[in-house]
Amino acid sequence: MTGKDTTLRPELRLRARGALANESGRFEPGRRVAEDDGWDLVEEERLLETEVQVERPRSALNWNKSPDLPFDRSVNPYRGCEHGCIYCFARPTHAYLNLSPGLDFETRLIARPGIGAVLEREIGRKGYVVAPLALGTNTDPYQPVEKTYRVTREVVQVMHDWQHPLAITTRGALIERDLDLLAPMAALGLARVGITVTTLDAGLARAMEPRAPTPARRLEAIRRLSVAGVPVRVMVAPVIPGLTDPELEAILSAARDAGAVAASWIMLRLPLEVAPLVEEWLRARVPGRAEKVLARIRELHGGKLYDAQWGRRMRGEGIWSDLVAQRFDKAVARLGLTVPQPPLRRDLFRPPPRAGDQLSLF
Repeated sequence: MTGKDTTLRPELRLRARGALANESGRFEPGRRVAEDDGWDLVEEERLLETEVQVERPRSALNWNKSPDLPFDRSVNPYRGCEHGCIYCFARPTHAYLNLSPGLDFETRLIARPGIGAVLEREIGRKGYVVAPLALGTNTDPYQPVEKTYRVTREVVQVMHDWQHPLAITTRGALIERDLDLLAPMAALGLARVGITVTTLDAGLARAMEPRAPTPARRLEAIRRLSVAGVPVRVMVAPVIPGLTDPELEAILSAARDAGAVAASWIMLRLPLEVAPLVEEWLRARVPGRAEKVLARIRELHGGKLYDAQWGRRMRGEGIWSDLVAQRFDKAVARLGLTVPQPPLRRDLFRPPPRAGDQLSLF
């Protein structure tokens, strides 16, 4: 990054963070600027550390009607994500909390303990119609703070106990902790997992996804889940044109060798505040490729950095989108990743037995 950033106090030091600045969110009335107060005092340098606040959830299920998504309900155990992926499309959601989609998104997190009990009430209501629940569609459910707060574990436990179909998306190796629940669910056709692999280059991954597991560790997670009988889909997402797109076939091949049985891809998305954050990151971290990447992104979206229209926001359009799609289709066909996966079962859904319940004779 060139020049002095004015959105951070000068004594703060960044380590393993994705964003380079902490600009105010779009709903805040003013812009945050760090100014010298005139007192000639030397501040002791300190790391910008992660802070976690606790929110008592009043609801658990989020509903959507997006034609671009294969699910209509999801749960978010956390707000914000410590993985710090610079390209994360969920960053703008922090603006609703009057926090910055920049560094606040990855350092000022909100955990929602108790969400399991709320979720249980919601799926136990009369008239609830069961369908697969998606976990990890906004921020990663297995980000580092899950090791302490175990909120995701609450959700998976409820899904297990109620025999509710569950689809998880993550890049966190901590998912292996929950194999005691996921493996028996998968054996019944109730669970599958998507593991995101953006690049196989460990150096690039550290710069883009500073607190996420290394690419090699994610491939190992695919292997361990697969060995335990959990179907895994490798998600090449996002594909960054001019930066990570040359790796498409290599990622698919490595994931297949690790045990993945399906694959998908999504083009880089730059909604709202994500666009300037990624542009700044490109110029600072990969300056020799920045203009090429930005030019290709604009070609995908009619000259803009992002187009939010249904049907186009996940892939873009034009020659670069078509080329990636063709390469992907040929690779998955060659690697055997095109075998359709059976739908998650819905017929096993039922309330878990409670103490004092009369036992069934059959």
